[in-house]
Amino acid sequence: MPTGDNQPGKLCSDDDFLRYIKELGPAEYARRSGGSERNVHKRIRNLERSLKIRIVGPNNKFSPTQTYPGRLNLEVENGSVLIGGDFHIWPGPESTALRAFKKLVAETKPKAVILNGDIMDCPQISRHPPMSWESLPALHEELEAAQDHLNDIAKAAGRARKIWLLGNHDQRFETRLATVAPEFKKIHGVHLSDHFGLWEKGWSCLINDRVEGGATMVKHIPVSMGENSLLLNVRKSGISVVNNHAHRQNLVQLSDYRHFDLYGVDSGMIGDKEHAAFEYTQDSPKNWRSGFVEMTYSGKRHLAPQLATKWDDKTMQFKGDLVRV
Repeated sequence: MPTGDNQPGKLCSDDDFLRYIKELGPAEYARRSGGSERNVHKRIRNLERSLKIRIVGPNNKFSPTQTYPGRLNLEVENGSVLIGGDFHIWPGPESTALRAFKKLVAETKPKAVILNGDIMDCPQISRHPPMSWESLPALHEELEAAQDHLNDIAKAAGRARKIWLLGNHDQRFETRLATVAPEFKKIHGVHLSDHFGLWEKGWSCLINDRVEGGATMVKHIPVSMGENSLLLNVRKSGISVVNNHAHRQNLVQLSDYRHFDLYGVDSGMIGDKEHAAFEYTQDSPKNWRSGFVEMTYSGKRHLAPQLATKWDDKTMQFKGDLVRV
């Protein structure tokens, strides 16, 4: 590992930069060079584009052409998991809930961070026609904005497990290419993991499988939809469930003679419902909430979920208090 005169610096050559990244990784390189991790990742992306190669650090565990498993499994003996979805990231200012998510990831030190679908928005490659002549972000701009925000979350998460459960908007990125250019399947750049290598991808995550009063299924799209679907989802699943997709935020509790308490959670949306990404609603009333959820486990059993909900543009409600973000 480089030491002394061989320590990395902000102005090192591209060859030295590549060597340091492979040996140290982006976070450690930024720390030793005195630069920002965001700028390190930007330099990595620029070199990947110009050299047409994949640049990974020593801790990258995921193949850039990996297939996404149907289910990821996670065990949490004691500790919390922060779950947020429906980011619908565009270039520009970050939402209140996104600032809060980053803040609480850093402060609560969860065992895992789960991005529960629709991190990307991808309006330019939607199957839906445009709504007139509105201006939509270019896909590469949206991709770079998502990389910046997810790098912030990954840095705040530290050694926590980082999981991304794909949503229907995330699917647009690969579905478009798989539909019109299937021959590109093994070319670098056509998979989300080419651009977000730090995050495990899957369709669902089962926490504490087979633990009565602790098993929790996290996935983007619920089993049933509708205003009163939470109890139905829990009954069908037989365990606690956390979903996104509907952009609502709600919580129900179910118990019977045989079970510990089970919970159904709509965790809300990280995006702001007033954002231009949702103009397709044509100014209809939206029973949506900006926020996310913290699931906490003790002896692998879950405590009552804690919702974080937007209060105003600079404040979130969380655990009976107002948190400035």
